[in-house]
Amino acid sequence: MKVDILASGSSGNCIALTAGNSTILVDAGIAKTKIEKRLMENGIEPGNILAIFVTHAHNDHVKGLPIAEKYHIPVYAGEEEWKSIKIVSEELRHSVYEHGFLLDPEGRNDWFIVEPFKTHHDAYDPRGYAVHTEEHKVSICLDTGRVDEDILAAMSGSDIYIIESNHDPVMVEHSDYPNSVKARIVSQVGHLSNMQTAEALVQLVQGRGEKIYLTHLSSNNNMPSLALMTTVRQLMKKGFKQDTHYEIEVF
Repeated sequence: MKVDILASGSSGNCIALTAGNSTILVDAGIAKTKIEKRLMENGIEPGNILAIFVTHAHNDHVKGLPIAEKYHIPVYAGEEEWKSIKIVSEELRHSVYEHGFLLDPEGRNDWFIVEPFKTHHDAYDPRGYAVHTEEHKVSICLDTGRVDEDILAAMSGSDIYIIESNHDPVMVEHSDYPNSVKARIVSQVGHLSNMQTAEALVQLVQGRGEKIYLTHLSSNNNMPSLALMTTVRQLMKKGFKQDTHYEIEVF
């Protein structure tokens, strides 16, 4: 499976997963024209997108959903999350529950099984997604204040982990954000700190060459080197070495 992270962070999030000639998007949080441009830059025809899966309806995850109307792409989101999504026509709306979805385009030899799982964020019905193809499993967990046993179970056994490593709590505390915003970020329905992410990955990574993408870093309350170092150090305690037992990249 080919992974292209088209956008990551508070300014917008969009991830393309491609198997054969078919692509699905997880989130569409940048302008439609930017999504089209970045898809084409990565060799992906927008007309080959089978579906868009939305993690939740905050603007940095849904801003570009008009692309669904242009190319008639089905959009999937948690049932309650549709309360906050008004820019997708009724015929393209699909709700996800606890069961998986098989996307098997006629006339192609590529397919996806997409399994949603619940996350913990200040939205109506936020979700993460485990995506299977014939050869790979990719798990995507963005915007969650904590990682529980159900999330770990849903993500386990993946070849690729795409997970937010949003902030450093000390940097949040010393930021000039209002106290209400600080409290939201570090809450159980906010965002994962670097250490929370690292501790989750310690439980998930088995040292068999998995690829880790650290995403959704705060531009004000984190640094790529800090996010990377935190996960690498925790995995080292488990005996796993970067580029030997796993690969890691920060977005």
